[in-house]
Amino acid sequence: MKHAHTHNHDHHGEAEILDLDAQVLAEHLTALTEWLPVRTPPRRIVDLGSGTGTGTFALLDRFPEAHITAVDTSAAHLQRLREKACARGAEGRVRTVQADLDTADWPDLGTPDLVWASASMHHMADPGRALRQVHDLLAPGGLFAVVELSGFPRFLPADAPEERPGLEERWHEASDRFHAEHVPHRGADWGPKLTGAGFTVEDGRTITVNIGTTDPSRSEAVGAYALSSLRRLRPSVADALAPEDLAALDRLLDTDGPGSLLHRDDLAVRTERTVWAARRPG
Repeated sequence: MKHAHTHNHDHHGEAEILDLDAQVLAEHLTALTEWLPVRTPPRRIVDLGSGTGTGTFALLDRFPEAHITAVDTSAAHLQRLREKACARGAEGRVRTVQADLDTADWPDLGTPDLVWASASMHHMADPGRALRQVHDLLAPGGLFAVVELSGFPRFLPADAPEERPGLEERWHEASDRFHAEHVPHRGADWGPKLTGAGFTVEDGRTITVNIGTTDPSRSEAVGAYALSSLRRLRPSVADALAPEDLAALDRLLDTDGPGSLLHRDDLAVRTERTVWAARRPG
């Protein structure tokens, strides 16, 4: 799941998180795609803010006759997506388009039956304009699926780490303040926004994610996901945390130290994902 517009240009680190996200949360993503209230299987799909292809390939699995246009700002992410498509033998069903969706003039994306936007709409500078552009892009009767996270995932138990219990709650508070200032549409209720753009909101669903690490094969992926996620979180919370909290966070991120996240056996991935299904009348 990829941001359509971001001010952080660490594409390699972001790509790593996106790939881990796809691996760790695959079952939940499959559940979302299976839930989509499509009237007939879509043949033309646009994935807005496709990243490295998490949603693109989940949708290809769900709709095997479809062709997908994956749109993203990052050439590196789209290259990675194309490589995955070739590895899957799906290169003939995937087209990539590099574009900044904050611009008023979007490239020609055809007339899709389904538009998918996962963790991307909240990054738009003008979400209302973007929603109207999606409305005009869709075929009459077409479906628009907006998927958003409730916020940054949680990984640690409340009494961790031992020397600074409750650290995760404090860095969440700092992160929420940062994002309220810099990403004001994160956590928004997209239902009224979709209605205001001319859509009919047909349904919505929230999936609760709580993935533990009892399975050793999953434990490694969850640890890597937590590590990559917290590495990217650190710059946005560093100035707001007490020095003792920042030092404790750094010990969790130090893969060579005894306090590393990768040495813990109590990690989990806890979050929520909400999807709104909106239709263009017609």
